[in-house]
Amino acid sequence: MRRPPVAPLCLGAAALASAVCALSLGTPYVPPASLPATLGADGLAGLVVTELRLPRLVLALIAGACLGAAGLVLQEALRNPLAVPEMLGVSSGAALGVAAPLVLALAVPLGLQPFLALAGAALGGLLTLVAAGFGRSPSAVLLTGAAVAAALQAGLLVLMVMADQLDLQLIYRYLLGSLSARTWDDVTGLLPWLAVAVPALVLCVPVLGVLRLGDDDARALGVRVERARVAALGIAVVLIAPVVAVCGPVAWVGFLAPHLARRLRPDGGAAGWLVRSAVCGAIVVLCADQPARLALAPVETPVGAWTALVGVPVGVVLLKRGRRPARNRGPAAPPVPGTPPDLPAPVPRKAER
Repeated sequence: MRRPPVAPLCLGAAALASAVCALSLGTPYVPPASLPATLGADGLAGLVVTELRLPRLVLALIAGACLGAAGLVLQEALRNPLAVPEMLGVSSGAALGVAAPLVLALAVPLGLQPFLALAGAALGGLLTLVAAGFGRSPSAVLLTGAAVAAALQAGLLVLMVMADQLDLQLIYRYLLGSLSARTWDDVTGLLPWLAVAVPALVLCVPVLGVLRLGDDDARALGVRVERARVAALGIAVVLIAPVVAVCGPVAWVGFLAPHLARRLRPDGGAAGWLVRSAVCGAIVVLCADQPARLALAPVETPVGAWTALVGVPVGVVLLKRGRRPARNRGPAAPPVPGTPPDLPAPVPRKAER
């Protein structure tokens, strides 16, 4: 009898426990058995659960899924496991687009903030592509993106120096990423962007699978590599910018989620990894939001601090284990007759095993 996979069951259990904690714990406390009756009910408990905790839960799932999918798109397009939104100028540009009007005292309607974040993210991505020669070299894109991200973060520091004390506190909390005081309006504001990004992801998946073969093989199969990388960066911008506008730059979810997805199914293709990366990103943000709410209650800590605190070391461990050669996979193959004893026996091909 085949045993069920342990890792997906653990992730599912963690997501269920985090969802129950997100709706039950806090002030007021709602017992898990009373949650179905509390949803939509009158009174303080029904209002808090329906209008505050439930949209925060949904927003955490959507934001994590977008960041996880964007991280996988960038890593597959650039063929580098370190390609994350934080190192390509995308997240920093989106944060700069949202923080600049606040410091400069510009009255910007709430509905225009995603467009400002989109403009900033597009600016960061465009600067990266122009400086790197429009994606001719994946390593050049990554290194140039790190330099562009540092320059944009320096611009954010200049704005923080110009800000007064109240704006400085708002910017500081925003730059760490927070899901506090989010409502259904914030959730519905992300839906039009998802309507654009999801079909683009579906069309992008076959190209990502071809790009994994290398630039020369991809060109031989008819893929215009530079244009494909520009399109992948554009899809990542559409996924990241509205999330940054609403939640701030929730750090390192785009780094951890793709590595978890590959760890769950190492031999999967781009389509399977994309779905698993989105699911893992949603679970990571949902789980990180619980200590952000409850660890120092009644004071809330930014969820981005917890995703960075946990995501970076876990992602590094997964990255190292993915590169480590396998050991103890069974007895060594017997030597082939006629092979000199001082030379290793040739490894049989897959068809000969």
